[in-house]
Amino acid sequence: MDSYEAFDHIVSNSSYPMYIVTATGEHRAGCLVGFASQASITPRRFLVMLSKANHTYRVAQRVHHLAVHFLGAADRDLAALFGEETGDDTDKFARCEWQVGPEGTTIVPASCGWAVGRIIERVDTGDHVGHLMELVEARVGRDGPPLTSRHVSDMEPGHPA
Repeated sequence: MDSYEAFDHIVSNSSYPMYIVTATGEHRAGCLVGFASQASITPRRFLVMLSKANHTYRVAQRVHHLAVHFLGAADRDLAALFGEETGDDTDKFARCEWQVGPEGTTIVPASCGWAVGRIIERVDTGDHVGHLMELVEARVGRDGPPLTSRHVSDMEPGHPA
């Protein structure tokens, strides 16, 4: 097994949280994201990676804030909507409840909670762009075990990475 195969094997056996990220500009967009993490404790910062192939990425390039929605294991249907459909073809928000949030963001209240952040830096990392956000506002929706990459491994993405 070469190093690339070994890396792919190790990563595919990991299970990490899944999120829905929404961007609201001229258009409303949202996608399922697996590459995301808290990036600082003080100040509170979160890093979200968006695929350059994704409709949400294109909308996010022209906005100053993103909303990150934390998903529970019970949110598989919501994850499928935002992960298997593409905003290029589908109005995902016509198929779920949403509301206007802080800084004009789009909030999906069915999630376990959400955080809105101001984008303070964008970093090109290859096929994804990292959006480093500083916390603006957050709310808890409900508790429960997180939805992880293992829960969604059988989904067909709306776009290739």
